[in-house]
Amino acid sequence: MRGGAGGARSCGGSGARGAARREAAAAAAEHPSGILSSRAERTHSTMMNADMDGIAVEAENRVELEEKTRLINQVLELQHTLEDLSARVDAVKEENLKLKSENQVLGQYIENLMSASSVFQTTDTKSKRK
Repeated sequence: MRGGAGGARSCGGSGARGAARREAAAAAAEHPSGILSSRAERTHSTMMNADMDGIAVEAENRVELEEKTRLINQVLELQHTLEDLSARVDAVKEENLKLKSENQVLGQYIENLMSASSVFQTTDTKSKRK
């Protein structure tokens, strides 16, 4: 650990908030009476605003993370639904082919029955009249 950097971090953190805290502490140290000057009050106000901004950013990040999680779950659910629908379409196609084949067999069977039966034989009306 570096000597100067560790001390600066311990009295206020890093970034804008740390700088604001250090400045407020320095301003308070300049006034032995303990009354903060207007500069120190502004610094304290800036520090509070930085804290509020940090909270707002954390809340935005949490909301974004929740939205991403919700969208990912929705995408996964839609993928599963699509897989289920694709499987159903494949099953219906197979059933359709099976039924077409059965219809062809039944159609051929009916044609054979009709040709074997005298009821369905074509009659030549001209030859009978003669």
